[in-house]
Amino acid sequence: MAKIAIIGAGYVGLTTGACLASLGHDVIIADNKDDRVKSLRAGKIPFYEPGLDELVSNVVKSKKLSFVLGASNASETAEFHFLCLPTPSNKDGSSDLSYFEEGINEITPVLQPNSIVINKSTVPLGTAKRLQETLTKTEAHVVSNPEFLSEGNAINDFLKPSRIVIGASSKHHTERVANLYSDIDAPVLLCSWESAELIKHTANAFLAMKLTFVNEIATLCEMTGADIEDVTSGIGYDPRIGADYMRAGPGWGGSCFPKDSASLTHVARSAGFNFTLLEHTIELNQKHLDRTAHKVMQMTPSNDGDTKIAAWGLTFKAGTDDLRYSPAIEILQRLEKEGYKINAFDPTVKGTIPKLPLTQITEDPYDCVKEADALVVLTEWIDFVELDMKTVAESMRNPNLIDTRNIFNKSEMEKLGFAYVGMGI
Repeated sequence: MAKIAIIGAGYVGLTTGACLASLGHDVIIADNKDDRVKSLRAGKIPFYEPGLDELVSNVVKSKKLSFVLGASNASETAEFHFLCLPTPSNKDGSSDLSYFEEGINEITPVLQPNSIVINKSTVPLGTAKRLQETLTKTEAHVVSNPEFLSEGNAINDFLKPSRIVIGASSKHHTERVANLYSDIDAPVLLCSWESAELIKHTANAFLAMKLTFVNEIATLCEMTGADIEDVTSGIGYDPRIGADYMRAGPGWGGSCFPKDSASLTHVARSAGFNFTLLEHTIELNQKHLDRTAHKVMQMTPSNDGDTKIAAWGLTFKAGTDDLRYSPAIEILQRLEKEGYKINAFDPTVKGTIPKLPLTQITEDPYDCVKEADALVVLTEWIDFVELDMKTVAESMRNPNLIDTRNIFNKSEMEKLGFAYVGMGI
């Protein structure tokens, strides 16, 4: 089994390290934040991901996983070095590589000859090639191995992936990295650095376009009397289209789709190509967020400063506590600007949210809806479906229900006294 250093104890790094340790490798995860390292050593996971706390606990007990402060302390004895560092977007859509470069600079002096630096961070096209040029004197080799983890299902995505993509300039180096995954049954694609980097961006951009298309069709359904769920079921049976990512919603967001779509358009512009289709996808998503906020405003009485809106769901999707680029946050920001009083509830969110200074976060979904003039469901938590919706309707001043995730049955809600509006139905 291999000795592996994971640089970065964030979402990707911690999941990657714990899963590789579960496969029997000796893994050290490094982070530059002392409080995070101490917290991880104490068994505290800094974010919500189902099953990850138990997995980390098990591999730590088996002595296959440990945590250190400082990237060089993890890399000095390792053969493989996974870069799992944040690459946030700049205002122009390009990637901020400052954290990535800091990590590289720290481990470069301690890299052993013939070791492999494996990039899992989402980086612009050409990064691996440039990185190899800087590491030539170290005799280390660069491999691109993008991650395809979905929050809320990360462990399963790693251990039972749809594919493993490994890009390098040498077949020998790709095969060495492929051997790390030898106990995982999945197709392995060996390709160039450039192809691996583009695959990651393209996958997320394509899914973003698919979601935008469905949301646009949902709007058309509302204007014509069609039902989006019938339409998506009908086309989803076509194997050329498929049924995944075919649910209408308030708009897409999260830590990957917005960032990777913006980065891909920036890469395209840098190459002299106007990626109009993807640029319009990003624009249409913003318009859809506007439409969703407008739905809420249409369902409420005239806003006299006392109109109360209850919001269920703040995370960008169910199964995570991640608020980054959350469509729920985007929509509530629009409602705050219009002067609505908002109470919000989410199973994984407590305290206050800087981006929503006027929104009160409640700890109980029933308290959230008391005397509300509208309830808007923004995240598809299964917890919401299990609530007593009759009690909810009776607690509201005006039982208006805007179901942006279509998790409730329209006719059932109307029987309980709700005025119901969904997405495309």
